[in-house]
Amino acid sequence: MSEITRFGISTDSNLLRKFDQLISRKGFTNRSEAIRDMIRDSLVQAEWEAGSEEMLGTITIVYSHHTRELSDVLTHLQHRYYQSIISTTHIHLDDHNCLEVLIVRGKGEEIKKISDRLIGTKGVKHGKLSLTTTGKDLS
Repeated sequence: MSEITRFGISTDSNLLRKFDQLISRKGFTNRSEAIRDMIRDSLVQAEWEAGSEEMLGTITIVYSHHTRELSDVLTHLQHRYYQSIISTTHIHLDDHNCLEVLIVRGKGEEIKKISDRLIGTKGVKHGKLSLTTTGKDLS
């Protein structure tokens, strides 16, 4: 672990009160841990926006398996991007709807491309990409 550095910040008392309420709701033990978490989140977001760093993520899609040829198209796309898709989970939600969660790994820009292609497929009702870091460069 690297050396700890202490620093101070100045802020409006109303903003600090709201921040303390957020800390409490999220279960942080103190302000320092909450601020460290916010800094890490900002750094991960910057990695993702740069597009060139290796990232991990999930692509979640909901669709009706009755939509003509949709299952075949989704399977074809998953085979096309097999090098980036680590794992998939398929869940039957009811008689018509399915949920798939794909765990992906690769450059941020490639994962975004895969996500856009899957979520944009005709018949997909909803989709969401969630990216995170490999953690290699975070303390």
